[in-house]
Amino acid sequence: MLSKMQDILSFIKTLNFHKVYNIFLLLFSYYRSRILGKPRIAGMPASMSIEPTTACNLRCPQCPSGLRSFSRPTGSLSMELYQKIIDENQQHLSYLMLYFQGEPYIHPQFTDMIAYASARNIYTATSTNAHFLSEKNAEKTVLSGLNRLIISLDGTTQDVYEKYRVEGNLEKVKEGLRNLQKAKEKYRSRKPYTILQFVVFRHNEHQMDDARNLKKSYGADALAFKTAQIYDFTEGSEWLPSDPLLSRYSLTDSGVYAIKNKLLNHCWKMWHGCVITRDGSVVPCCFDKDATQVLGNLNSHTMPQIWHGEKYVDFRDKLFISRKKIDICTNCTEGTKVWL
Repeated sequence: MLSKMQDILSFIKTLNFHKVYNIFLLLFSYYRSRILGKPRIAGMPASMSIEPTTACNLRCPQCPSGLRSFSRPTGSLSMELYQKIIDENQQHLSYLMLYFQGEPYIHPQFTDMIAYASARNIYTATSTNAHFLSEKNAEKTVLSGLNRLIISLDGTTQDVYEKYRVEGNLEKVKEGLRNLQKAKEKYRSRKPYTILQFVVFRHNEHQMDDARNLKKSYGADALAFKTAQIYDFTEGSEWLPSDPLLSRYSLTDSGVYAIKNKLLNHCWKMWHGCVITRDGSVVPCCFDKDATQVLGNLNSHTMPQIWHGEKYVDFRDKLFISRKKIDICTNCTEGTKVWL
């Protein structure tokens, strides 16, 4: 609880009047749009996810990076473009997730990216499979000022862990956790706030209690159980947990599975944030993994031009008509309980 409060405090410390006012504008315009049924927006994105790279060392079977199934080319974000994005958005940007697809630590300048945003008083977070948390990288991570680090750990034994994290090494993850803890102690830093993320599948749901014990053993600040996103779920899947409470899908009366989300025709994500791919394309959210709904590109336009531009306005209009007709929304958990 203490570490959680310290993480909240570290976020509050990054805020200023301009950022708070911007969040107020977003909230006001969102609820106004819902009441009037006309999606209009004031303010600029308070949160962003920026993709350092689409490359990954693992082959997770429900992940486009792992499956190598992208229609967009694999590559990495240039430091020049990244700095441009941060410089143009630092006044209103409150939360930065340096992750979308791929393993961020593969990018050779990844910790420099964190440090660049941290120096501009932006709360930073990332997600990793922890295979690159060597002693050197762990120290660079702590010194970068990273606020939050999510570490994927979907099993407490190698045979269970590698069922989904194909080509992954559980001992490598544990070594990374030890290196991170040593670095935090060496520099007397409480950051980053470290979350072990356990995605629940049928093959690992019996290890949830073991994961709680492992979290304590390796000094992580929190453990989060997350429901799994499955691509072909209507006829059922070997990945679906046996306990329906642990799944984001449920069996319908017609004998097929459907997402529990009612897909109401509005979405807060479209008001508070966006995702930027490694080539500068702006897409609506993290469910557009293959960037099928590109709303603009930051190589040629500024964020205000894109955020308030015709394509974004049209996309928000479509949300208010029917989310069920937008492909990236049909497997979305917005409005459902993703974090258990």
